[in-house]
Formats: sequence, C-alpha cells, structure tokens
Amino acid sequence: MSFSEKILQGDIRSAARLMRDIDDGRASATEELKKLYPHTGRAYIIGITGPPGAGKSTLTDKLIEAWRQKGKTVAVIAVDPTSPFTGGAILGDRIRMNRHASDPGVFIRSLATRGHLGGLSGSTNDIASVFDAMGWEIILIETVGVGQDEVEIVRTAHTSLVVTVPGLGDDIQAIKAGILEIGDIFVVNKADRPDADRAVRDLQTMIEMGNHGDWMAPVVKTVAQKYDGIPELMDKIEAHREFLCHPGRLAHFEENKSALRFTELLRQRLFLQVHEKISQGDRLARTVQAIARRELDPYTAVEEILKEHLEGGG
Repeated sequence: MSFSEKILQGDIRSAARLMRDIDDGRASATEELKKLYPHTGRAYIIGITGPPGAGKSTLTDKLIEAWRQKGKTVAVIAVDPTSPFTGGAILGDRIRMNRHASDPGVFIRSLATRGHLGGLSGSTNDIASVFDAMGWEIILIETVGVGQDEVEIVRTAHTSLVVTVPGLGDDIQAIKAGILEIGDIFVVNKADRPDADRAVRDLQTMIEMGNHGDWMAPVVKTVAQKYDGIPELMDKIEAHREFLCHPGRLAHFEENKSALRFTELLRQRLFLQVHEKISQGDRLARTVQAIARRELDPYTAVEEILKEHLEGGG
C-alpha cells in the first residue's frame, strides 16, 4: 500500500509523517499532496483569529468539546509565533487542548509561522488538505492574530471567527486592522468582564456601518472557560454554513480559494526557481552590487532576469 493510500485509510502515523515533511518543505511531500488533492473538499474549515490574550485556545478547546458531543471528528491546526531561538512554535503543544489528546476523534497539530506573513504558517493549507483527504469533518485553524496580517485566514476558512475581549480597545483595533472585512462571526470572549456590553454594541455599530453584503456578521458573547455562550456560537457557525451552502456561493468561494492558492504556489515556485538559477556563480552578488552602486536600477534588473529566465525556458 502506498503512502497516500495509507493516509486515505486514516493511518495517523503516515499522516503525521507527511505533515512533518510538508512543514520541512521536502519535495516528496508535494508528490503525495498531488495524489491526495482529488479527495479533498469535504471538510468544513473554521478559522479562529484575534489578538493575543483573547482566549482563542480556550475557545477552540470548548468548540472541540461541542463538536465531539455532536459526534463530529475534529482536526486542529494551531499556528503559533516562531521562537527566535529555536525556530519552533512558542506555545508548542497547546496545554489547554491536551485533555483531548487521548480522543481518537481529535487530532491537534501545532505549527510555527517560521516568519511567514499572514498569520498562518506557510504549510497550513497543505496540512489542512491532508486532514480533509483523511475524512476529518471539522478543521479548526487557530491563527497567530497579530493585526493586519491575520486577514490571510479568509483564503482558507469557510467561516472566520474574530475573537476579541472587553477592555483592550478592540473597537479601534478592528478599524485599523481591517478585521471587519474578514470576520463572519465576532466573538466577545471573557464577557463577564466590565464593558462587555459596550464592546458588543461598538462592534455591532461598526458592522452595520460597513456591511455591504448579504451576510450580516453576528456578535456573540462568550465566557469560554465556563462554556457560557458556546451553544449560541455553534448555532451562528451553523447558520453561516447554511448561508454559504446556498447555490452558487460555495462554488464562488471554492473558485476564489483555488485562484489564490494557485497564485501563491506559482509565485513561490517561480521565485525559488529564478533565485536558485541566479544564485549559481556570482550573478546574484554582481546584480546586487550594481544596484547598490546605482549602476543598475532594481526594476530593470528584475525585468532582465525574468525575461532571461522565462524566455530561456527556465
């Protein structure tokens, strides 16, 4: 039985090995992903983002519990900031979710961003595809959530949750970071704090002012640690799923997601191929030195290299 066949039959060990190879950027992982891709498109992907300290991990933990009570299998991709010392995920094993470690219906994978912008690890999409192909029904992606860069979650998730807490000035932050455009559902967590109602009102007002589509993003109050508001949040997630599954909407979402993914992979592959070629010998060093001395402008340098690379057949 081939490696991909083992994964399609639900072999956890093979899946974990492929995820490690994906994260390490091994070429062999791409060949396995090609075989798995036709089996994707069945999972429902939910993104969870927001500022540090908003309680995203606790909320994710409670959502896992809620879906497991419904008999759904849940895979979690927890993306953490990268340690400047080890290159690994700072929060690592996600202690808050460890109580699910012995549940065969839950798979938690922690990733480091490794400097990748956009709030996600560069391998997030591919690892989500592995979970999808294996038949996991719900995939939760918890992102770093550090501001403007977290908008990348909309490229991957069917439903995006933006988690805020009272008292952090998140109403202002939402405007600055463009969060209103990416949130399908807003969660005011730790709602037992003072000013929770004000935070809800402020968010609702901004959503109403900025809404130009068919879906009006709801605002849900939760106290995740106590499980308060989790059933209501589950209802809103299901409502958005039903909205998205309206004829035409899901197809449009998949086309946009596919276009973005194709463009991203094309950009990565072209850069790697061109950079590898010009790094041979002293071509790259000579080009950089010429630009630094103002003997060559960077725009012409890039145009010449691209023309040479593309017309020369790579």
